[in-house]
Amino acid sequence: MKKHGLGKMPNWQRWFTISVLCICSLSGIAFLLGHEFHISRTLLGDRTVLIMHGVSAAIALIAFGTVLPFHIKAGLKAKKNLISGISQLIFLAILVITAMLLYYGPEELHEGSEMTHWVLGLVFFAIFVFHGITRSIGASTPASSP
Repeated sequence: MKKHGLGKMPNWQRWFTISVLCICSLSGIAFLLGHEFHISRTLLGDRTVLIMHGVSAAIALIAFGTVLPFHIKAGLKAKKNLISGISQLIFLAILVITAMLLYYGPEELHEGSEMTHWVLGLVFFAIFVFHGITRSIGASTPASSP
C-alpha cells in the first residue's frame, strides 16, 4: 500500500473530487451561458444541463465529505494554501445555501440567489483551479520535498 503525505489524498479520491467538481462547475457555466447569455441556448440552456449540474453537485458534496476529515484538517494544521482552501469552504457553503434557495426558497429571493450562485460559482471554480495548480507547483519544487 502506497503511503501518502500528511493531508495528501489518495489518487482515487483526488481524481474523483477533481472530476466531479469540474463536471459540476463546467455544467453550471454551460447552463449560465445558454440560459442567461443565450449562447447555444437550445443545447447549453437545456434542462438536461441543469440536471447534470444538480446531480454532479450532490456527488460533489459526497466528494467534499471524503476530503473534509483528512485533507482539510491537515491543510489547516500545516497552514498550507489557507486562503484558497478556506475561500473554497466558504464559497461552497454559500453555493449550497443559494442552490437550496433557488429550489426551495421564496420567489422574492430567487433573483438574488441566482445572481449570487452564478458569481460565486465562477469565483469558486477559479479558486479551485488555482488551489490545484499551487498544489501541483508546490509538489514539484525540490524545496517542498522531504
